[in-house]
Order: sequence, then structure tokens, then C-alpha cells
Amino acid sequence: MERFDLVVIGGSSGSHQALRCILADLPADLPAAVFITTHMSASSNNMLASMLDGIGPLPVKLARDGETYRPGHIYIAKADMHLLLVDGQMRLGQGPRENMSRPAVDPLFRSAALVGGPRTIGVILTGMLNDGASGLAAIKRMGGRAIVQDPRDAVADEMPLAAIEACDVDVIAELAKIGAAIARMASKPLSGTNMSPPDDLRVEVAIALDARCDSRVIHHVAQLSTLTCPACSGVLSQMHGPSPVRFRCQVGHGYTGEALAKVKEEDVDKALRVALRVIDERADLVGRMARDARESGRPAVAEMYEERGIEYRGYADTIRKAVSLNLPPFDPPGD
Repeated sequence: MERFDLVVIGGSSGSHQALRCILADLPADLPAAVFITTHMSASSNNMLASMLDGIGPLPVKLARDGETYRPGHIYIAKADMHLLLVDGQMRLGQGPRENMSRPAVDPLFRSAALVGGPRTIGVILTGMLNDGASGLAAIKRMGGRAIVQDPRDAVADEMPLAAIEACDVDVIAELAKIGAAIARMASKPLSGTNMSPPDDLRVEVAIALDARCDSRVIHHVAQLSTLTCPACSGVLSQMHGPSPVRFRCQVGHGYTGEALAKVKEEDVDKALRVALRVIDERADLVGRMARDARESGRPAVAEMYEERGIEYRGYADTIRKAVSLNLPPFDPPGD
């Protein structure tokens, strides 16, 4: 009798401590392989696997490209590589960043949905923004199960809230109960049936593996928009399918609507600060020119420069107010 044999876990801010709690509660006879992706910088030293190994009874190791995964083992995504599951093996993809991150949670979850279908359990933990929501929805779409940390119990509640909004979650639990929920679910026989994977799922897994991506590929699964990609300035297309709203450019960079809005907010903040600096410098310059004109006996010219200085300082005050009202600068995801 078939059972759940793939468990994929994703998180960001605060997730390292959450993982310690979950792994300590997993049983030694867990009949599934566990795969974990958390947001990390490209320069990460990949110490998470060694930090988690020994926390519970299951061995924890860094994922390796082309390695066959086994039940009762835990595999951790490597820095600057998407962790993907393909034909019974782990693949490390260098495809474009998704939601400003590589590794990202969504590619792992989509690949698990594609290869495992109803045999897959997806788990979303604490984190900022909404990476993982689309991937968890894909797991549900393919007949799998979804577990989400209770947002009230999370260090950062945005990822759990987005996951709950994106799909029909099977279990919402406090952190202390998630390990037991995974073990209980994995011990039960399957109730779902295999389904034919949609084109968009195959395309996005291939993109994460760094397969060729161009307008012809994207336009099969998305519709052209008027927005531009923050990473490469290419045109973004809006992905077909259920929420959350998502975009990809012709290079393959992927963003949820929320992640894209955060990046655009940062761009606005930077532009405002540059404009403020330029106008402040211009006000200072015309002030110097006004003083020079008065000292050289040209009062009419001095008055003109002084009026211009007042005008520039007014512009600067307006922009300064806009900067102070703007949302805080975007912080890259990760612990």
C-alpha cells in the first residue's frame, strides 16, 4: 500500500530554531525522505546540515546533485542552488532566483509535487513574504497534503499566512506539534490519486534547473504584462493559474506579486533618496551663488538665486516627507 514518502519543508526568518524543534520530534522509522529549503545568502557556509544533525534520530546531510534520496534521511538545500527532486534523485539547479532567493522554497515544492504527486507532504514554517505559497498550492493540486505552522506561533507570520490563503491546508499547528503531525500523516495510507501534471509545473521546474527560458517558453504558461523585472529589466509575464499572483521574465526570474511589490518599494525609496540628495546639493549650490552675487554687488542676481534656493528647499522638504512616510527598506530574506 502506497504511503507518503516525500516531506518537503520550507521557511525563512526564524526557521532554523523551528527546524530544531521539528526534527527532534520525527521518529527513527519515518517512512519518508525529508527535504528542507530555507532562505540563505549565496555566501552561506552551508553549516545548517551539521547544526541539525544529531538533533533527532534521523541523519541530516547536505543535498548533493545526482544523489538518490532514501527514506528516513533528511537533506538540506545548498547555498545558491535550488534543491529539486527529479526521477528519484536530488538535483541542484542554478536557474534564476525566485522571490529574490536561491535556493527558494517554491521550486523544491513544485518538483516534489511533480515527482511525488499524492505521496507528498508540504510544510511551511515561519518566514517573511510569501515564498512557498505557490509551491504548497501545487502540492495540493497534485493530490498531496499541506501542513502550516500556526501564524500566531511563528517568529514571522507572513509565509504561514500566505500559505493558508493560497490553498486548502490540511493541518495548521503550533511548532511543537508539527513533527508529530508529519509522523502521523506519513504513517497513513494514501487517499489521493495520481494526476497528470499541468504544463506550468513542468516548465517552472525546468527553469529552476536552468533549462532554456525565453519568450516562447514563458508565453505558454503566462500572459505578457506591462511590468519590468527588477533583476534584468526584462518584461514580466503574469503566470496563469491560482493565487498567489506571480510573474516571470523572459530570463526566468520569478516573483510573487508581494515580493515584486517589496522590490519596487525599495526602488522607489532609493530613487527618492537620490532625488533628495541632488536637490539638496542644488539648493546649496544656488545659495553659494547668491552669496557670491551679493558680495560682488549684483543684488538682482543674488535675489534670483535666493528665490531659486527657497524653491529647491521646498522640493527637498516634500521629498523628505515622502521618504519618511515610505515603508522601511526591504530586508533580504533569511535568518
